Formats: sequence, C-alpha cells, structure tokens
Amino acid sequence: MPKHIMVVFTDPTPDNDEQYNTWYNEVHLPEVLSTEGFVRAQRYKVSDMMPGVTDHGYVAIYEMETDDPKAAMKALRGQSKTFNMSDAADLRHAKMFLASAVSESIEG
Repeated sequence: MPKHIMVVFTDPTPDNDEQYNTWYNEVHLPEVLSTEGFVRAQRYKVSDMMPGVTDHGYVAIYEMETDDPKAAMKALRGQSKTFNMSDAADLRHAKMFLASAVSESIEG
C-alpha cells in the first residue's frame, strides 16, 4: 500500500507551551489517527541548527497508508469538525504539506 506523510508545523500561543504540548500529544494526535488512512504520528521540537528552514517551534509527522491520499485528507477535513481544538495552539500560522513516498524505507 502506498505511504504518504502529512507534515504540520505549529506553535503554542504565548505562555501556553505546557497546555499546548499536553493537548497535542494526548488529544490531537489520537483524534487525527482516528481518521481512516492515518496510521502513525510523532511530534518533534524543531532544532535551531538549520535557521531559515522554518520559524515554527514544533513539527508533527503523520504517516498515512492509503491508495488515495486525497480521500484521506478529505476525510480528515470532514472529521476535524468534531475535533477538540485548543486555544493554546496558534493554528492561524500553522503550515502543512503532504508528501508521497518515492522509495522504500531503508535502515542503516
């Protein structure tokens, strides 16, 4: 089955780091993963080692396994209407992109 990733860059609203991280890890990731086609997710704190790549502090990578990523994204948009969103997340400035695998995963 084809693999895809959805990458989402976000930040907390001012002075809400702890609430934002708790909500994202305990509420939002499971909600997204309840959408058909989404199978795995992990969040990262963005490193300052590569300035200029992004100004965001956090990135979430969602793995998808589906023959139709457009349908999975449409399902996510529909399901997101029922998600428990948090004011601790600055979603106005979030950035997202979808990418599809062009090789098998390899390990070193």
